[in-house]
Amino acid sequence: MSDAERISQGSFDYVIIGAGSAGCVLANRLTRDASIRVLLLEAGGEDNYWWIRVPVGMPYLLGNKEFDWCYQSEPEPFADNRVTPVPRGKTLGGSSSINALCYIRGHARDYDTWRDLGNPGWSWKEVLPYFRGLETYSRGANAAHGGDGELAVEDNKLRWECVEAWKRAATDFGIPETEDQNAGENEGLAYFQGTIRKGKRSSASEAFLHPVRKRPNLQVLIHAHATALRFEGKRVVGVEFLQGDARKYVRAECEVLLAAGAIGSPQLLELSGVGRADILQKHGISVRHELPGVGENMQDHWQIRCSYKLQNTVTMNEWVGNPLRRYGMGAWYLLTGRGPMAFQAPQLCAFTRSDPAQEMANLQIHVSAASAERFGGPLHPWPGMSCGIAVVRPQSIGHCHIKSADPHAHPSILHNFLQSEEARRVAVDAIRHTRQIMKSRELAPFSPEEIYPGPKVQTDEEILAYARQTVITVFHQSGTCKMGSDSMAVVDERLRLRGLAGLRVVDASIMPNVTCGNTNVPTMMIAEKGAAMIIEDRRGGI
Repeated sequence: MSDAERISQGSFDYVIIGAGSAGCVLANRLTRDASIRVLLLEAGGEDNYWWIRVPVGMPYLLGNKEFDWCYQSEPEPFADNRVTPVPRGKTLGGSSSINALCYIRGHARDYDTWRDLGNPGWSWKEVLPYFRGLETYSRGANAAHGGDGELAVEDNKLRWECVEAWKRAATDFGIPETEDQNAGENEGLAYFQGTIRKGKRSSASEAFLHPVRKRPNLQVLIHAHATALRFEGKRVVGVEFLQGDARKYVRAECEVLLAAGAIGSPQLLELSGVGRADILQKHGISVRHELPGVGENMQDHWQIRCSYKLQNTVTMNEWVGNPLRRYGMGAWYLLTGRGPMAFQAPQLCAFTRSDPAQEMANLQIHVSAASAERFGGPLHPWPGMSCGIAVVRPQSIGHCHIKSADPHAHPSILHNFLQSEEARRVAVDAIRHTRQIMKSRELAPFSPEEIYPGPKVQTDEEILAYARQTVITVFHQSGTCKMGSDSMAVVDERLRLRGLAGLRVVDASIMPNVTCGNTNVPTMMIAEKGAAMIIEDRRGGI
């Protein structure tokens, strides 16, 4: 299609693709300089839906096509060939608008490993100032936390007696309490800190985009679906996109910043002819720049869970299931911004080891005073609690590649959950680990009755079968445009695409290895550091 058939949106210094966790931070930081003109493209719409603001609103967002891309995996070959949902945010704020609001940075060694893999400048010591610059920490600024950033970080102050009992039981079991899981060493037990401000979600859009949206040097286009990058030789010079039925394009005078996430970023690169030659040719796309690492190295945390029916207590199940309690909870929240609706669903976080031989914590247990037949589904009609067990040092490597030259077609997403013998052993150990905690005398007053996996699941083979039947993503896809210097690296340590000018990738896809824990805030850090490098390079700093 010629430019005569497309609508020009003019030119900007930087065009950012994706208004998610990374894109909102980039837009904020770059437009601090009034001389820098920025266009931010978002395929989704506004984020003004009430349930986005409410911390417990996830069940109304996951699977909602207005706010969730509703991707699905390929049949997972090591998990009974099951197709699993892969939620990703499709609205301003991206996945930070539909996630569980858990503020976890990862372990210091994660970032030191990035540095050791050929990425100078990405050690824990070097990225810590960027984490601090993002946040306002509810306990006040200190050596590990900032006090002047836009992102609110608050302690979870909600207490359920069954969760408190689990905490005491875990301590007796040998999991130490810790004051702060975000100061470099995350092993231990603590209540989650959340991206919440006064009872409302502090998403990337709420924190970084909306306060600056009226800046004259920033333009935001919603329902703008990027379909291809534009090139002049080996330089990226713009973006083609659809807005409704209108075909449009925009020129980037300096750079295009690809922040569409670990699924969207490799997809757009491949649609534009950048990636593995065999995949591009298979779908009739001319190879503009061969880069074999695009879409490879996909890493994610996977989760299995234990759920229990309780007695002699009240949990979130009763607050939701009983009409009087439900209306009372709603009124409590509307009038005061407090109560069970004001905090994220997982309350307690335990980083621990599946067995003593593990070098460091490889499990992240999310403890909730709620239970359901499936993740995000209707709550049970009786008191319940759940332990979602995430394996945060996974060995499985998957991929994300296009299945069609149609930009609206969802890509092929494969995690390879439970692929390795080590992963299968960890799954069994994780269930046994959690069961031992639940058998503690601290929890005995609640007479916990195991619903999942259930008392009939006892042998290693039975536990592994349960894991294969129920394993799900924790929505931490990353690594598909990895940063590094090896033959499979897609970007360099300054996030510039290898072999092309005018393009950087700035999102979770650049992680060489997934961080140990939730990936939302690490993605914001990547954008914070990325913006600083972009400005430094613009000023001739290198």
